[in-house]
Amino acid sequence: MAKRILIFSLNYYPFVGGAEIAIKEITERISENDIEFHLIAYRFDANCPREEKIGNVTVHRVGVGVKGATVGGTFHPIAYIGKIFYVPFAASAALRLHRKKPFDIFWAMMSYMLFPIVLMRLVGIRKPYLLTIQEGDPFERVFERLRIRVVAPLLRYGFRNASAVQAISSFLLTWARTAGFTGKGEVIPNGVNTALFAKDFTTDDIASEKARFEKKDDDVFLVTTSRLIHKNAVDDVIRALVHLPANISFLIYGTGPDEDSLRTLVQDRGLWDRVRFMGQISHADMPLMLRACDIFIRPSRSEGMGNSFIEAMAAGIPVIATQEGGISDFLFDAKRNPEKEPTGWAVDANTPEQIVSVVEEILANPAQVERVTKTAKAMVIAEYDWNMVAERMKTLFDGLH
Repeated sequence: MAKRILIFSLNYYPFVGGAEIAIKEITERISENDIEFHLIAYRFDANCPREEKIGNVTVHRVGVGVKGATVGGTFHPIAYIGKIFYVPFAASAALRLHRKKPFDIFWAMMSYMLFPIVLMRLVGIRKPYLLTIQEGDPFERVFERLRIRVVAPLLRYGFRNASAVQAISSFLLTWARTAGFTGKGEVIPNGVNTALFAKDFTTDDIASEKARFEKKDDDVFLVTTSRLIHKNAVDDVIRALVHLPANISFLIYGTGPDEDSLRTLVQDRGLWDRVRFMGQISHADMPLMLRACDIFIRPSRSEGMGNSFIEAMAAGIPVIATQEGGISDFLFDAKRNPEKEPTGWAVDANTPEQIVSVVEEILANPAQVERVTKTAKAMVIAEYDWNMVAERMKTLFDGLH
């Protein structure tokens, strides 16, 4: 008989980030004969059904939501109220589902998702549970956001009693220890669909994509795929662009609460003809888009891991990033990590001037770029493929009793 696992995740399709993509990629690689997955998410868009099957996951949505809500709408202050009410709504829905047909394991996708599990334990429903730590913000900021003085006892209770903790980076695994977890901890990173991102496109395909962007032969495109929030430091790239040649442009894929302030910054710097806000992009369209661009950049101020970096590496384009948090697990710089084969170019956080220097270095050294991108792509294929990640997660689930 298949195990039944109930996942707690604030968001799920069509509202996705790295955590939601991870759930989908992992669950679709595990047979329904082995594990039956259910998931409780918040219903941001009232048009979304209360219950539906997405891939190998039966999704149950709680809350009221707003008709036609978009991904960007999840950052709105009103949506924040819904996120707070998610906890009791999710716990109530979980109790109902569990009484109808018991689950074997609970899975909290990110620390905040411990709260409904803790509420269930307080009313006597005590099942093994896995905590996945996916956070991108610093430890202190997450706890401050959760009003630590009020909820610290419940959160630490959730950490202490977790059956296992899976973190997507070495950096994030230290969170569990800091929060009081003393049990089994394992680093299992997020992955890449290497069959999709490492695909070889024809010269005509790439040329057609460049034509869609009206990209000329001497144009250089920097690109990022990011939530538009302070930690992702898209503003630093805009500040750097002022000091780079006029043939260098910046494509920004993603939405978020900082979009208006970023647009204002672009206007203030006189860069409207060199910065494009591209909105959301599907994973299916991303690999070809990356191949049509020249440099992926996200100089994060903090990062749990960052799927976008390894996706760009799999696509074979050079990556500029900081080495904050989990990025240091896979981005090795020739100057900063001489003991490693380089896989990218590192800058310090909050240093637009370093971004300028590194972009100039990349453009001036095509042979070096070819070596580094080849190494990075081989690393991602060997160590970050979703099939391998799913196998490791299946082993982790099998060990929970």
